[in-house]
Amino acid sequence: MSGIKTNILTPYGPVFTGVAKGVNLPGTEGAFEVKLNHASLMSMLDIGKVTIRKENGSEEVFTVNGGFVEVHNNEVTVLAESAEGKDQIDVERARKAKEQIERELKKEKQKDIQMELALKRAINRIRVAELRK
Repeated sequence: MSGIKTNILTPYGPVFTGVAKGVNLPGTEGAFEVKLNHASLMSMLDIGKVTIRKENGSEEVFTVNGGFVEVHNNEVTVLAESAEGKDQIDVERARKAKEQIERELKKEKQKDIQMELALKRAINRIRVAELRK
């Protein structure tokens, strides 16, 4: 194997298992990419997208809603609270959630952190889903 063994795991089971040439991740301190022979690390993940660059040049894109990543000996393990492939996203459901949350936030006098996070997740799902166009 000349690539990076890559796994995206959630409490509901694996979302991706395969070999990559590079893995771009949404770290809490900013996005970063893991390539072959990357130094070992553990990092927290933010809400964002994970892009897996395959050895044949194609890419697979997933949403993650926080979690952790471990990189060690050319293996990347993403432990995410939830993750979806871009083709699995129900765009209409995500848009409705975004609109509902935005309406609720306008009504509220003070910001609700949970609603802000829900809005961020909905926007992320829509952005990743739009990549398939």
